[in-house]
Amino acid sequence: MCTLAIYFQATRKFPVVIAANRDEFLDRPAGDPTTLLESPHVVGGKDLKAGGTWLGISEYGIVAGLLNRRAGNGGNPQARSRGWLCLDALRRRTAAEAAEFAARERGSDYNPFNLLMVSRTEGFVAYNRGASIEVVALKPGLHLLTNLDVDDFECPKISASYDKFAELGNRADFQRDPIGQRAALAALLADHNTQLDPRIGAAAVGTAAGGRSNALCLHLDNYGTRSSSLIFMRGDRPEITHYFAPGPPCRTAYGLAIVPRAPSAAQGPK
Repeated sequence: MCTLAIYFQATRKFPVVIAANRDEFLDRPAGDPTTLLESPHVVGGKDLKAGGTWLGISEYGIVAGLLNRRAGNGGNPQARSRGWLCLDALRRRTAAEAAEFAARERGSDYNPFNLLMVSRTEGFVAYNRGASIEVVALKPGLHLLTNLDVDDFECPKISASYDKFAELGNRADFQRDPIGQRAALAALLADHNTQLDPRIGAAAVGTAAGGRSNALCLHLDNYGTRSSSLIFMRGDRPEITHYFAPGPPCRTAYGLAIVPRAPSAAQGPK
């Protein structure tokens, strides 16, 4: 499962700070952040198999991140790509409009997912548990999202790492300059510690049918952490910085990634 940590309106100068790992099958083709839409200008990683994106940024200052939920029946291979839903959300001018759009979609058209939609002023998560889509608003502060509900400590990744992200977020140097602490964020995303997932059971861990290890940075035979992102959105000017690692953060350097161009004055505020 993927992991996404967001500090939403938790620092004065940076109302959005995101640290995220993408976990996926190693043979699923994907592209690094690139232009996905021209109008509005949307940049994100590209799923070269089913289309769409797992994490994108729009010129309106919206970030959308897609995380798969656990599907009890293995999922429907004929369902619409969840990555296309993420890209559709990024066409909206505000996070609230994106959330309203997601809430109107039919849950049965997709396999289960969590969809983050956030701007400098608003944050939402859409849950698709199968039958319908529920949207919840984010309160200011730190939030972690995996394949359960936001901040659900039943998830071993959240229970093992939440306090570490919270401790970093409370540090004076992080509050003053989150970008300056990107190495510390990257170190958290590179964590290899594993906890037992109570939904799987001890006998199933590590077997072909038993699911996944629960480290933030995964290394399994055919599945693992494929890329990592650190996104910083300033509040005092329309500036977004994205550091992207095209591999597991434990052994892959982050570099500056392409970000959307700023909208023109005629297009109105973000």
